[in-house]
Amino acid sequence: MNTKKDKLHLKHWNKITVILVICDLLSINISYFLALWMRFDGVVSEIPERYLMAYLQFVPLYSVCCVVFFLFFHLYRSIWKFVSSYEAIRILLANIVTAAIHTAGITWLVMRMPISYYLYGSFFQFFFTISVRFSYRLFLYFRKVDSSDLSLNRVMIIGAGSAGQMIIKDLNHSTGLKDKVVCIIDDDPNKWNRYIEGIPIVGGRDDISASIKKYGIDKIFIAIPSASGKQRKDILNICEKTACIVKQLPGMCQLVRDEISISSVDHISVEQLLSREPVKTNLDEVFHYINEKVILVTGGGGSIGSELCRQIASHNPHKLIIFDIYENNAYAIQLELKKKYPDLDMDVLIGSVQDSRKIFQVFEEFHPDVVYHAAAHKHVPLMEDSPCEAIKNNVIGTYKTAYAAMIHNCQRFVLISTDKAVNPTNIMGASKRLCEMVVQAFDKKIKEGEAKKIPQLFTHIEKKNLERDDIAYQEIKTEFVSVRFGNVLGSNGSVIPIFKRQIEQGGPVTVTHPDITRYFMTIPEAVSLVLLAGTYAKGGEIFILDMGEPVKIDDLARNIIRLSGYIPDEEIKIEYVGLRPGEKLYEEKLMAEEGILKTDNKLIHIGKPIAFDIDKFLVQLAELMENAYSNKKNIREMVGEIVVTYKPL
Repeated sequence: MNTKKDKLHLKHWNKITVILVICDLLSINISYFLALWMRFDGVVSEIPERYLMAYLQFVPLYSVCCVVFFLFFHLYRSIWKFVSSYEAIRILLANIVTAAIHTAGITWLVMRMPISYYLYGSFFQFFFTISVRFSYRLFLYFRKVDSSDLSLNRVMIIGAGSAGQMIIKDLNHSTGLKDKVVCIIDDDPNKWNRYIEGIPIVGGRDDISASIKKYGIDKIFIAIPSASGKQRKDILNICEKTACIVKQLPGMCQLVRDEISISSVDHISVEQLLSREPVKTNLDEVFHYINEKVILVTGGGGSIGSELCRQIASHNPHKLIIFDIYENNAYAIQLELKKKYPDLDMDVLIGSVQDSRKIFQVFEEFHPDVVYHAAAHKHVPLMEDSPCEAIKNNVIGTYKTAYAAMIHNCQRFVLISTDKAVNPTNIMGASKRLCEMVVQAFDKKIKEGEAKKIPQLFTHIEKKNLERDDIAYQEIKTEFVSVRFGNVLGSNGSVIPIFKRQIEQGGPVTVTHPDITRYFMTIPEAVSLVLLAGTYAKGGEIFILDMGEPVKIDDLARNIIRLSGYIPDEEIKIEYVGLRPGEKLYEEKLMAEEGILKTDNKLIHIGKPIAFDIDKFLVQLAELMENAYSNKKNIREMVGEIVVTYKPL
């Protein structure tokens, strides 16, 4: 099908090769004649006949020899509009080899020539052969310079290091792009008033605004992959006040792999607007803990659950069990992990945590050592409309999974909680606080040797051998812990992709309230800390992840609009739509009654659990379950009696 196209392609390159060969033959012949001419004071008649005849006798053979060696050094196979120092080195080596051959050949086969003939001849040959090849790039450069600047985007590069230089080179070579670098910014004063690829370095970050006006900048490319989070934040704060489109190089890994190009420069990722360093976690402890264990992840197809599966899969578990009710997500993570870890022993099961028979079946078949319980309904407004579903899935689902883990003497049960459980104002947050209380109740009863007193809530027939055997209950050592963190970037329903979609549609961008704030963390960061916190567990703790300073959602929306190349309130409107049902302005990570303890990791803290009457709680929970499954309308009042900090809005 592509035969005609291929023939045209070959014909094009055959023409270029023929042209280069002809140019090289002319260069070779002219070079050594010029050498003779210069040796004898630039007068042709002064050249002795014996030298001229020796030159004429040897140069045809030498010309053929040069073409053969140039072919060997691939001088006819490069794309010369991208010619660089690498091609120059190959041209130099080819000319050194051929000059040595010329010196030895003419001396041995014909006669000894003047020393200056050898020196001048080799120099001229190198000069002409490299000039022929670099002249095309020079032509393209001047053609680009001469083109109308009115049609070009004027670009400022921030960063005069290797990454910045590579971006400039790539832009210079890319004839299809309409971007022209006109100035460079760098904080190193030693680089000021100097040039990279002919582009001036005009100052530091304090000169960004003035330089934008002076040079009429349309785009800013940030090429400082090694910069810290604070440095990036400071530079972004300056850039965001301009009308320029801001893009940046993602990270150091591309610089190390020599993958820097204009295609590497992407729109600013919102993660870098959080004014904090990325969380870097040493997972050696996790590896030793998970290694060769059977791990169960409930809700394993969700945002947090799937990332848990990814990181667990990389730590050599004996078996990974992914449990989720939504088959599409479960199937997606299954395909991903099979491809990346072909030797991973993995089972993907579809089922609900509300189905105690299914949960018991999973534990009886696989006997997991560690459970990461991520299955939950998390959408605040939807749960406000369906409060009984929040209780059924979140609270009773957690209870049933925890009970199965206890009965089968699982080593550790880790609940994924949320900062919305702190002084909750919505049913979702209150349900997660109830989940934390379930975990505390199980852990307390087990440590007091009263595991048998934990009711099964009549959702499944108990194993009769445990019912009769008190010793079996006494041997239960399962540790129950909770890990609490805030919003995660990129999760299902996250505000950031919603903002991006609204901007793509031309606005407006909807913010609930101008003062609303939230804590943010990336999914991989949060999951790494969840895994690490799980290794610290002794039972009963509520681990609290340090998520830095809260972010104002209004500022976040405005920054995303600016970084998309628009002006907030002018080109893209921002509308304040009011707080949603159950939503509060500020999220908290800790209850006022809780104390806080440090761990070996400064990003992980332990909240001291609030004491409550566990026996009374277990009785109330049984009644709550009955009312939830009966879809009673007074479910919020019942939750308020159990979670005393729950204050519905």
